[in-house]
Amino acid sequence: MLYQIYETNRAWLSPFSEFASAASKLYSHPLSPMAQMPQAHRVAAGFDLMHRLTKEYEKPAFDIREVKVGDAEVVIQEQVADTKPFCRLIRFKRFTDDAEVLAQMREQPSVLVVAPLSGHHATLLRDTVRTLLHDHKVYITEWIDARLVPTEEGAFHLDDYVNYVQEFIRIVGSNVHVISVCQPTVPVLAAVSLMASRGEKTPLTMTMMGGPIDARKSPTAVNNLAMNKAYEWFEANVIYRVPPNYPGVNRRVYPGFLQHTGFVAMNPDRHATSHYDYFLDLVRGDGDSAEAHRQFYDEYNAVLDLPAEYYLDTIKTVFQDFALVNGTWQVRNPDGELELVRPQDIKTTALLTVEGELDDISGAGQTEAAHDLCTGIPKGRHQHYIVKGAGHYGIFSGRRWREMAYPEIKAFIYAHNELARVSARAAGKTAPAKTSSKAK
Repeated sequence: MLYQIYETNRAWLSPFSEFASAASKLYSHPLSPMAQMPQAHRVAAGFDLMHRLTKEYEKPAFDIREVKVGDAEVVIQEQVADTKPFCRLIRFKRFTDDAEVLAQMREQPSVLVVAPLSGHHATLLRDTVRTLLHDHKVYITEWIDARLVPTEEGAFHLDDYVNYVQEFIRIVGSNVHVISVCQPTVPVLAAVSLMASRGEKTPLTMTMMGGPIDARKSPTAVNNLAMNKAYEWFEANVIYRVPPNYPGVNRRVYPGFLQHTGFVAMNPDRHATSHYDYFLDLVRGDGDSAEAHRQFYDEYNAVLDLPAEYYLDTIKTVFQDFALVNGTWQVRNPDGELELVRPQDIKTTALLTVEGELDDISGAGQTEAAHDLCTGIPKGRHQHYIVKGAGHYGIFSGRRWREMAYPEIKAFIYAHNELARVSARAAGKTAPAKTSSKAK
């Protein structure tokens, strides 16, 4: 019922939002007589803020059109490498006519970025992807809003997430480097562990950033909520059915608007101050600051629904049973068989963990705990890095990501990529040169 009430309220507010947008333009356009009235700029700013507080936020685009590789600009084209009911694997393919740059790109390592399925769209990692594209071939998981998935596609569990990740690793190739940000650190570690236990070739490296590998360490407000409420409480209070105006009608989900409310409730004063500062920037005519505010909240306010089964599985497995660190987690594979997750079986994949010094979502030590689980990885292949002064978002977006975290990750990936090449040459397994192509 709550979902239906929310949709009714959203539909009711829509005309007011459009009116506020039009009124803002009426009081700000230089050719409008209303713009000549006293305090018109304040009225325009007020209407603009009203529009942004009441509008519906659609899924943003990655909008990465070109990047620099060395000193050359290369064109970026998004391609769908694989499609599943609840996820698409996106490749950011780079194009150039410069033979030297093409040869350079061909030698660069492939990276699979596993985006979180925790409320926001994969575009939250836009800065992550754009930065990686300078030196890597990049793929990313783009999780689909559960309200858009018809019930005929069946349920989606945490086990399905793990199985998806394994298949995407196989698609990208055995020499892939996997980067997981926040929530997916747990299922990615499970996916690689299961591949190792079966004797499959595992990724060259795993980079895990700000994730709840062991949520018992330095628990945050997010962890405490998940740990202190009973499983039945979540099922009774945050799970609703998708209303009739979406393809996923009747699917049980954890709605995006509830998640967004939770995000804002964590720091209400900060958001209120941010919106007031936006109003003042508009009044002062500070276009750059106002545009930065718009870009952030266009992303922050765009949320998606999570499949109920996946969300509840995550609460129980990660935050209540601590099944990964306790060694009791069993994942059902596509054949319906249960397999025990054994991180100690990983032998050849190097491990880098990254944490933000001021992270208030994944506390200190939660991600670093992966090293204690992956005892089969030689000591020289373990590395941990703390991003000084960075909060949760700062480890994968913004200045600290680009200037502090990324150089460490790039160096780690390139070092182990080169070790793999040297080992392959020594074993006489160097792959034959590929035919020339303009795309990479």
